[in-house]
Amino acid sequence: MRVLGVDPGLTRCGLGVVEGLPGRRLRMVAVGVVRTPATDDPQDRLLSVQTEIDQWLADWRPDAIAVERVFAKANIKGIMGTAQASAIPMLAAARLGLALGLHTPSEVKAAVTGNGRADKAQVTHMVTRILALDVAPRPADAADALALAICHLWRSGADERLAAEGSAPNLLQQAERLAGQAPPNRLAQLHASHQTAARSAAARAAARAATTPGGTTR
Repeated sequence: MRVLGVDPGLTRCGLGVVEGLPGRRLRMVAVGVVRTPATDDPQDRLLSVQTEIDQWLADWRPDAIAVERVFAKANIKGIMGTAQASAIPMLAAARLGLALGLHTPSEVKAAVTGNGRADKAQVTHMVTRILALDVAPRPADAADALALAICHLWRSGADERLAAEGSAPNLLQQAERLAGQAPPNRLAQLHASHQTAARSAAARAAARAATTPGGTTR
């Protein structure tokens, strides 16, 4: 499975492609950063990001796209550009029919480092180790993009396992089915056997009463 991770932004948009399977060694395919001048108009900057992402999609042909989920911070002006940039890979996934994963920063940090509050240096260090890179990816936007791809690969494997477990028979349903197959209460069994014996005795008595001394039935 090949995943394109996108750390959205207008000034710097991190891109990273990771290939592998959950539980197996992962491999970095490509990493880079798209930069746009702050002096350009917003629409031109977004077009530059879109053009570069489209080129990466054509070159590397990923199976899925992982994008950082944007959430509100104190810097509302800065988050607007990030939100606008994040829409580009989301639309690309819809246009190309690719799987899309949105992951919060804490989810990515927890997946890669085991700590949802890890700093960027820790994330970069673990990405370098996980992908067995000789040189740490720089800047941090590039490392974050790779971390997003790693997170998506690992989480998709966990989601598949949960889905498989969810398709198994429900434990409560199993218990109810077994209860329905359980033998009747012992007291009920004794009561039923006594009733059967009484009916048999009555039937034998009626048969004797209906039989003549010669052994023929009236």
